Order: sequence, then structure tokens, then C-alpha cells
Amino acid sequence: MSGTQERAQGSAQGSAQGGAQSGKPSERKAAPSARPANSLWQQAWRRLRKNRMAVFCGSLVLLIVAFSIVGPWIAQLFGLDGISQDRQLLASPPSVAHPMGTDPLGRDMMVRTMEGGRWALAAGLSATLVSLTIGVFYGASSAYAGGRIDNLMMRIVDVLYAFPTVVFVIVIMSVLQVTNIIMLFVLIGAISWLNMARIVRGQVLSLRGREFIEAARAVGATPRQILIKHLVPNTLGPIIVYSTLSLPSVMLTEAFLSFLGLGVQAPRASWGTLVTEGAGQIIVSPWTLLGPGIVMGITIFALNFLGDGLRDALDPQMRKD
Repeated sequence: MSGTQERAQGSAQGSAQGGAQSGKPSERKAAPSARPANSLWQQAWRRLRKNRMAVFCGSLVLLIVAFSIVGPWIAQLFGLDGISQDRQLLASPPSVAHPMGTDPLGRDMMVRTMEGGRWALAAGLSATLVSLTIGVFYGASSAYAGGRIDNLMMRIVDVLYAFPTVVFVIVIMSVLQVTNIIMLFVLIGAISWLNMARIVRGQVLSLRGREFIEAARAVGATPRQILIKHLVPNTLGPIIVYSTLSLPSVMLTEAFLSFLGLGVQAPRASWGTLVTEGAGQIIVSPWTLLGPGIVMGITIFALNFLGDGLRDALDPQMRKD
């Protein structure tokens, strides 16, 4: 009996060891499959980094933002500002002391371009934020409601498309007697949401019949919860892309209004007002136009290429790359 027990114990130990040894390869094989798959945003970031032009333009945008926001503070350390007038250097060409020259009043053009960038960026960001808020809410609500409500809301958008944006801003400013520059930025954004509404509506229409939306309805989610927690987050890709592409358009609108004398008023200056002032001095002092004009052109160029890069990175057709 003892020999039988020993043989039984030995066979049990052998089978246990064999099972343990046979389990190790399966564990080793299962380990790689346990890694979480890369998310959509990680894949998009990897594709964006491969786009050298988009990365370069993104770096250029960050450099211009630092130039506009931090630049005036650094210039103050060297005794430069955009208000002080040097009557001995009226409309002087670029030099070591004034790299972009001075304007007809003897003010440093580089610092004025930096400060103008602050207002241009503030106009672009604030107007885009207002446009984003209105457009996302309007487009998502219209698509989710569907039927006659959707048809009515989109016809309102079609009617508003008939009004030229700049003319509409000028009329509203005249009627409401808008003089606050912040209100001007909000007004530009409040009439620039039409494209955003259409983009978000198209995305929501393609998502509202998906399985995860039906599951949310089945568990008792309200329409507001479905819009905020499920539909809008899944449209962030196109929203980010269009927001990046709309920044240059808003900045050009603000520059044109400043060119007409309806934007930023003296003693403050935006790129639009600087270009307006430089256009009158282009024959005798072309640097007053070239400096802010080149910086503004580079900014718009970089934002457009960055938006194109983001669009390619977030394009659903490229997720398998």
C-alpha cells in the first residue's frame, strides 16, 4: 500500500509540474494580448508627429504666441515699450536698438507688433470660443431632435448664410452702438458659428443611431445626458480641426474691421490697425507695414497648415495606417 501511495503521489506531482510547465507558455503568449490598444488620440498624435510640416507650423504658432505674450515684458527690461515716443527717431529704419524700426511718432515697431499680436490672438481665441459654444450646441441639438425641428433649425442657418459676415457685424455695431472691444470679439464669434453648426450636425446624424446611443437610452439616459456625455465627445476631432482652421478667418475679420476703423482703437493696436497705419506710410517707411504684415501672414499660414495636419491625423480613413 505504501508503494502504491508513493507512486500515486509521484504521478500527482508530475502532473502538477507538467500542468505548471504547460501553463507558462500560455501565460507568456497571453501577456502581449493583455496590453491595452492605443486610443484614437494616441494614434492621431503619432500620425501628427510624422507630419513634419504640421509639427513645424505648430512650433511656429507657439513661438508667435510667446513673442506676443511674453515679448513686451522682456522688451521692458531693455527699456522698450509701445507707447514711449523718441522724437529723434521718427520713422527710422530697422536698427540694432529698434529691430523693426520706429513709426512716424517714434514708437518701437517690434513692441507694437508684439502688443498687436496680443489683441489679434485675443480676438481669435475669444471669437472662436463663442462660435464653438453656439455652433456645437445648435448643431448637436438640431441633429438629435431630427424631423421638422431639425429642418426648421437648418433653414434658419441657411437664411443667416445670406448675410455677409463683415457687413452684418458693422450693422449690429451701429445699431447696438458697440464700443467695447471685448464685445466686438464676442459679436464676431456670435455670427461665425454657422459652419460649426453644420459640421457638428453632420457628425451627430451619423452617430445618433449607433449601438452605444441605443444602450444609453436603454439604461434611462436623458437626451441632455446623451448629447453631453456621448454624442458631443465623439465629435471632438472635427471640432478641434475646424476650430484651428477658423482662427485665421476670425483674425482676418478683426484685422479688416480694424482697417476700417471699427476694431481696436488707439492707443491700443492690433495687427489690423498696424497694417492700416503702415499702408499710409508704405512709400516713405515701408518697414511700418512689412513688420506686422509679415508676422500676421506667418501666423495665418502656420495656423492653416496646422489645421490641415490635425485634419489628416484625425481623419477616420487613416486610422488603420
